[in-house]
Amino acid sequence: MNSLNAGNFTAVLFDLDGTLVDTAPDMVAVLQSLQADNGIEPVGYDLGRSYVSNGAVGLLRLGFRGADDSVIESLRLQFLERYAARICDSSTVFPGLDRLVDLLDDAELPWGVVTNKPQFLTEPLLKALALAERAACCVSGDTLPRRKPDPAPLHHACEIAGFETTGTLYVGDSARDMAAGRAAGMGTVAAAYGYITPDDSADAWGADAIAADTEELTQIVLKAVNLDP
Repeated sequence: MNSLNAGNFTAVLFDLDGTLVDTAPDMVAVLQSLQADNGIEPVGYDLGRSYVSNGAVGLLRLGFRGADDSVIESLRLQFLERYAARICDSSTVFPGLDRLVDLLDDAELPWGVVTNKPQFLTEPLLKALALAERAACCVSGDTLPRRKPDPAPLHHACEIAGFETTGTLYVGDSARDMAAGRAAGMGTVAAAYGYITPDDSADAWGADAIAADTEELTQIVLKAVNLDP
């Protein structure tokens, strides 16, 4: 499915975890270490990976089923401390998306990041991957009082970088990403290769286009911004 009009877009915004960067190796490793330290059998990697877009709390509710809110909050603080210490040990830009970003840069087409990840984790990760200075904007989950699925972070990103919202494409791997993009008046692309729980499906998110893998995402984005694939 692709209902995007080719050549109608002049900027691209990406979600971070599960869309632009594969952070699951580090985030799942932290969850598994916390489980082991608490005498709990660690979750399998594939299941843990599918919950990464739900952030630390989503992972902890998976790994510590039935724990009350106070326990989850204590574990969340431990999780964030451990994760900050290994923010980019094994995380990488998804294969092929380094080329896509290069092509956008070469064509002087701006791109940026809008994520629900907190700033103190987002910035070091982007710096470690040599993306921070290349992005026209970066809006984190705590940049504003509201975060996705509210469209405010997407509007803020456009204001920072001077994008027109109607000429911007937003790429993400969750229903909240697509809801935020639609509410902001942007074109939306679902990254179906991202972190999607077993009970969810990119087909249900109402995206303008769905990319099964990063190669298809590259083709969709390049056509949308009127670049030859």
